[in-house]
Amino acid sequence: MDGLRQLVSAVAEHLVWAPPWLISVIILGSAGALAIAAHSVLVAVVRMVLRRREEFWRSLVQRTRSPGRLVMLTVFLGIGVGVSPLSPDQADLARRILLFVFILLLGWIGITALDIAAALYLRGFKVDVEDNLIARKHLTQVRILRRAVAALIGVIALAAALMTVPGVKQYGVSLLASAGAAGIIIGLALQPILANLIAGVQIAMTQPIRLDDAVIVEGEWGNVEEITSTYVVVRLWDWRRMVLPLSWFLSNPFQNWTRDSARLIGSAFLYVDYEAPVDRLREALDRIVRGSSHWDGDVISLQVTDITDRTLQIRCLASARNAGAAFDLRCEIREQLSAFIRDHLPEALPRDRLAVDRDPTSAAEGSPSRKTAENHPSG
Repeated sequence: MDGLRQLVSAVAEHLVWAPPWLISVIILGSAGALAIAAHSVLVAVVRMVLRRREEFWRSLVQRTRSPGRLVMLTVFLGIGVGVSPLSPDQADLARRILLFVFILLLGWIGITALDIAAALYLRGFKVDVEDNLIARKHLTQVRILRRAVAALIGVIALAAALMTVPGVKQYGVSLLASAGAAGIIIGLALQPILANLIAGVQIAMTQPIRLDDAVIVEGEWGNVEEITSTYVVVRLWDWRRMVLPLSWFLSNPFQNWTRDSARLIGSAFLYVDYEAPVDRLREALDRIVRGSSHWDGDVISLQVTDITDRTLQIRCLASARNAGAAFDLRCEIREQLSAFIRDHLPEALPRDRLAVDRDPTSAAEGSPSRKTAENHPSG
């Protein structure tokens, strides 16, 4: 840098014949051209050095070419401002602007490096496979933490940049340290956002929900489609979207059907007559479930779970590899078992019975004296 200063000073000495503004333009233009040339040379050298190194550094050099070029420009222009024949006020203003931009560019590069690191880390996990529990776990953690860290880098960079400007320095201090009355007001105004940011970090660490989890929230079933730094989007079964703040999942009970595993046991209920042969129904259920592509090969069960004054309640259980397959399997059981009862066990269908009591004195004539009915609901 000292050599560069000497070079620029030597150029300025040979331009004593020109007016000051023209000298400043020539010096700053030359500094900009040198910055672009130096950046191109530096990128080429770094690429050659990192050709066989880790992919992170190669990707970082590739994706930070634009902010890197701007950083180099601010540095060279800052040197040019120092040797240009500008007035003290003009030089001070130029330095503050360049420093402000330089700090923001560093924040930009930091967020870019964070994105590259997150993308490279997630390459080792595949979500489009059958058993993707571990992949969804890491994907959820990385996405939430990436947003939180990116927001933190952005806040710090903006606060540091504002602190270089005398007129708004207090806002930078308030933003960075939340000090003073302005910081308190901003903190109170941002309290819901901050609460959701903290909730996002908690969810990333404890993971009560993950991306693509099957959940029941507010009485609706769906899958977690997106987790941002402040809210969660749940894709409901009929393609509607339910948007909930992150803090909701820490303060309200909900069902997570894929917390530890995607496998589920589905249930289907039937109501049959007292004369229904339960053993044959159990055999029919076994045949139906084993012939289904949705069954995972584990659980098959049929039990009488309740007896009312009119019917038997039959509960059929069968396991499946995920919530969608469990739902389809339950529908298959209802359809095929009800068809089996209709075609092969009509006596198992719920029916109405009429009991007739005869008067002994009129039994010879065969005339009924009283009728009582038992009404059975049709299933």
